[in-house]
Amino acid sequence: MLFADRTDAGRRLAEALGPLAQSDPVVLGLPRGGVPVAFRVAQELHAPLDVIVVRKLGVPRHPELGFGAIGEGGVLVITEDIVRRAGVSESDIASVQQAEEAELSRRARAFRGDRPRIPLEGRTVVLVDDGIATGATALAACAVARAQGAAHVVLAVPVAPPSAAAVLRKEADELVCLSAPAGFSAVGEWYRDFGQTPDEEVVALLARAARHSGSRLTSDVLVGAGGVDLPGTLTPAGDAGALVVFAHGSGSSRHSPRNRSVAAALNRAGIGTLLFDLLTTDEEAEGGHVFDISALAGRLVDATAWVRDHSPGPLGVFGASTGAAAALQAAAVVGADPDTGIGAVVSRGGRPDLAGARLGEVRSPTLLLVGGRDSEVLDLNRRAQAELRCESRLDIIPGATHLFEEPGTLDEVADRARAWFIAHLTGDTA
Repeated sequence: MLFADRTDAGRRLAEALGPLAQSDPVVLGLPRGGVPVAFRVAQELHAPLDVIVVRKLGVPRHPELGFGAIGEGGVLVITEDIVRRAGVSESDIASVQQAEEAELSRRARAFRGDRPRIPLEGRTVVLVDDGIATGATALAACAVARAQGAAHVVLAVPVAPPSAAAVLRKEADELVCLSAPAGFSAVGEWYRDFGQTPDEEVVALLARAARHSGSRLTSDVLVGAGGVDLPGTLTPAGDAGALVVFAHGSGSSRHSPRNRSVAAALNRAGIGTLLFDLLTTDEEAEGGHVFDISALAGRLVDATAWVRDHSPGPLGVFGASTGAAAALQAAAVVGADPDTGIGAVVSRGGRPDLAGARLGEVRSPTLLLVGGRDSEVLDLNRRAQAELRCESRLDIIPGATHLFEEPGTLDEVADRARAWFIAHLTGDTA
């Protein structure tokens, strides 16, 4: 397979990576040549783009042999076997690390400027390069992405030798390699145009990607609610001017891939999102708190007040499982006023019945989404809808079970949630 240039390679990679668009990925290019490829992938996946800056730690007197790698955020990855066989001392490690940290910081500043690094915790991360020769840098990038909290690491390259591809397939959760020719000798021979990528091009592409995202890059936040600080991920409201708070169910968190997928669909429609943990780590471990709906609703009420301090505008809530009951109780407390209350609620596979007597007090338009094969929860939703005194609708997603894992069912959830929030938060019924 021959590629015209890095843009062509990025386009073809994006086609192979298309299904990942629904997992709310972060695309990271390996500087320098990997960034033009990653830029096209990020465009096609509607994903944020960043660089992953890694530095190999080379054995003293044999720097071509790496005994580890470092990455931003203080990440240090050591290959103990090589350290032992090469006789690398602790002082050697410290000396090499110090020298490489300075160069890593310089490169990160040069490429990214004053923009913050995109958080990877709990995310699907797509690492992109223009090709692989030995695979050493790609191996280091995979290790650094994991150490920075990536939940699922995908390594995507246009071309690589079969031997390197076999090694990398074991290190990454997924390897997408368009071509692994037996006669491989160099990456450049598989491109018609393989000119050098200057630093200036990397900087320009990253700035262009950031402008495309505007100020809506996600950021890690602490939400004050119920007397504790709860970690969250905030994507500010875009053109739609509205924001949706996600209330997670039992056994889930802000890292829920299903909720992240729905959030990404809302973000693409210009709606901001806040995904945050309703419980602390200790509370989750104790177990019983997940069914304390009143307490969860109280924290959700506090969270909506926190959001309004940071993002004035129409506000909705998306609840899953027990989180749906908390969302409805919160809506009953704060009302449906567009300036102070919850303008709309969407429940995915929720337990609205657990909101109890407060169901009749809800005035926020409510959409209940239930899988057609989730018969028990469907029955509970039908009973709960009968108690609602607000505008409501029960939509059944054909073929879906409780977790909406069947192909296309989560996309259907995202489409219906987006339409409901746009109609009731922005007034746009188109």
